[in-house]
This record gives sequence, C-alpha cells and structure tokens, in this order.
Amino acid sequence: MGIISVEQADRLYWLGRYTERVYTTLRIFYRSFDTMIDEITDSYREFCEMVDIPDIYGDKNTFLKKYPFDGDNPDSIVSNLNRAYDNAIVLRESIGSETLSYIQLALYEMNKAGESRAPLIELQHALDDLMAFWGTADDQIDAEQIRNIIKAGKRIERIDLYARLGMKREALEREVHRMIPRVERCGLEYDPKRLESLKMLVGEPELNYYRIVREVEAVL
Repeated sequence: MGIISVEQADRLYWLGRYTERVYTTLRIFYRSFDTMIDEITDSYREFCEMVDIPDIYGDKNTFLKKYPFDGDNPDSIVSNLNRAYDNAIVLRESIGSETLSYIQLALYEMNKAGESRAPLIELQHALDDLMAFWGTADDQIDAEQIRNIIKAGKRIERIDLYARLGMKREALEREVHRMIPRVERCGLEYDPKRLESLKMLVGEPELNYYRIVREVEAVL
C-alpha cells in the first residue's frame, strides 16, 4: 500500500461510503418529501425496510423530521454526514482543505434544514455541496490511489443502496462497471471472484437483489 497506512485507507474507504450514503438517501428523501406530506399511507415504512434500518418513528411526520435531521439517531442522514466529516477531518492532509470544506458546507446546510419549516432549499444546497466535494476531490487530490480508494467506497455503497432500493438493471449494470476499475486500481486487497459474480448477477434476466448486496459487501 505504499505510504498509505491501513487506518488511512480504511478512513478513505468509509469517507467514500458515507458521502455516497448521504447523497443517495438525501436525494431520495428530497424527491419524496412533498409526496410523503400529502399521502394517506405511511410509505416511509417500506423505505426503512428496504434500506434495513429500524422503524423507530411511528408515523410519517416523525420520520420526515427525525430521519434526515436527528443527530441522536445513528441511522439518520445527518449522522452519516457527521461520520463522513469525522473521517474527512482526520484526512485533511490527504484530501486537502478545499475538498473538506464542501463536506463542512453540506453539514451546515443540513443543520439549517433541520431548523426550517420548509427545508427543501437547504437540502438542495447540501446535495450541491456533495457534488462539489466529488468534483473537487477529482481536481485537487493528486494521489491516484487516494482517489481510487474513495471512489471504490463510493461505488460499493451506491450498488449496495441501489440493490436494496430495487433499482433497474441499467442503473446497477452501469454502477458495477464503474466500480470494478476503481476496486482493481485502489491498491487494497479485493476478491476478484466477487467482481465476476456481480457482473453475472446484474446481467441475469431476474435480478437477485439480496445476492447483489451480499456480493458487493464482500468485495473488499
């Protein structure tokens, strides 16, 4: 692994996973916010089941407040963003202050949204900040291995979430093909049989989402 320590590699990998987890779940929440307010049924229960988090909310109004914004809830969006920030702070020398700053900005916007009665503007800003984080990481991080570890984590998390959420084949195929070269070039020990299995699984006529989740979680 060269000059990258095991601890640093682990933090880079989870920085990628947590930022992607926040981005994807926040994007789904953002798109569903208005619909969930007006709906009669509590569709949030199905979402909790799909992403494998406990339903501790009781009703949709509590979910709309606590799932994104409750820092005491370990499964909340803001808790995952705090984990990303904690890793980024330790990795400041590796990823650069400008890259770190966009996670700080996203966290600021999430906290603002949590205090707002109409949080969609701040949530959109948080999504924009996360996109800026990825773009700045590409532009500012010179070390290819560091970029590849972060992006391996990002792609693995995205495939995991897409499978749990029952996304279409085209989306999963695209993400698997994006993930494989990142994993192969990241310098970490990986299981090539899992990569081959994933390519096969996303090409089958009927997607076995459970197996896709199981395989992608065992790649690294």
